[in-house]
Amino acid sequence: MQKIPLAERLRPTTLEELVGQDHLKSILKRAVSSGIVPSMILWGPPGVGKTTIANIIANSAKMPFFTLSAISSGVKDIREVIQRSKFGSRAILFIDEIHRFNKSQQDALLGAVEKGHITLIGATTENPSFEVNAALLSRCQTYVLEALTKDHLNQLIQNALMKDEFLKNEKIEIKEDQVLMRLSGGDGRKLLNLLDLVIDSLEEGDKVITDDFVTEVAQKKAAIYDKSGEMHYDIISAFIKSIRGSDPNAAVYYLARMIEGGEDVKFIARRLLILASEDIGNANPTALVIANNAFQAVNVIGYPESRIILSQCVTYLACSAKSNAAYEAINQAQRLVQQTGDLSIPLDIRNAPTKLMKEIGYGKGYQYAHSYEGNFVEHEFMPDQLKGTKLYDPGKNPREEEMRKKLRSQWKSKYGY
Repeated sequence: MQKIPLAERLRPTTLEELVGQDHLKSILKRAVSSGIVPSMILWGPPGVGKTTIANIIANSAKMPFFTLSAISSGVKDIREVIQRSKFGSRAILFIDEIHRFNKSQQDALLGAVEKGHITLIGATTENPSFEVNAALLSRCQTYVLEALTKDHLNQLIQNALMKDEFLKNEKIEIKEDQVLMRLSGGDGRKLLNLLDLVIDSLEEGDKVITDDFVTEVAQKKAAIYDKSGEMHYDIISAFIKSIRGSDPNAAVYYLARMIEGGEDVKFIARRLLILASEDIGNANPTALVIANNAFQAVNVIGYPESRIILSQCVTYLACSAKSNAAYEAINQAQRLVQQTGDLSIPLDIRNAPTKLMKEIGYGKGYQYAHSYEGNFVEHEFMPDQLKGTKLYDPGKNPREEEMRKKLRSQWKSKYGY
């Protein structure tokens, strides 16, 4: 008989047993004890208890429990659950990775949630404000689950060694836990499954776990790409750096690694949007347009065809001129604001909607740019304490060199003449 995975063997059955999420326990207890369980979205990183909370609520409230995965379920599956709930007691429908449902799938839930045929519990690792339809989101409570701390992860390990029916009599010693912690990435389920794998790999009579042994086991048996673990961050880092470094070959290779590993294509598209401004910016403003269009197209098309759109966007961004001048400008501006606080806005550029404001000098002396040749007049807009400050320094590429040339002709004191 196949042994049930450790994470499943240790799955809590009450909120008291749940490790972490202390800020939500009292709220959820009140909902269950009142008998009125609201539809909710549980938003948080992988392995922090979203599925467990859904199970606990259903068991505690003694409600029928249905579960669907947004990866493998469609509108037909949703309607079947709703139909079954209509002719029985109100049920909880748990949908894992609800952010992967498209608009029509989410719309299929809306009426049943609104009429109270089902209580929806959706789990997502993505911001529901972007990924869940506004109409559906407005009918749900959103609860943010926090990442597990090292203390929480240590507690999970101790629970495994002291309470699990297979391990409590083994007298296993965790001599070093740094690699266990690092490879888990804060994911409690992944930590327990890795611990299970490591313990199964111990030789007879050897009950000591070290960092070197965990590394050896992980390298032999762990997945090549885990979209929620350390490899996820390594590959996305290599992906971004390859585009920043103008290497389309490496960039599309790491794109393929992510796609083959099951990464959410919308996550990739969002990262490209950020990169288009952070690493290309005004060196090629079209890059942001293309990245935004790619993001919109990926949302409409979905996988697998979206891989082609992403490939086009990735190779274009990799081949584009690069500049981080806009990124550096906002960084410097924010640091300046943090250092200087809320400085007074010059009177001449303040809004003057009332007669009194005009009488006390608001707007007096303002020079309207369109009244001057070339629609420009040299006028100081910064607060008095920051006169002459330059925050935007155009990059050294053809397009921004043209911008620098224009700025020099207009703002001689700030840009070099």
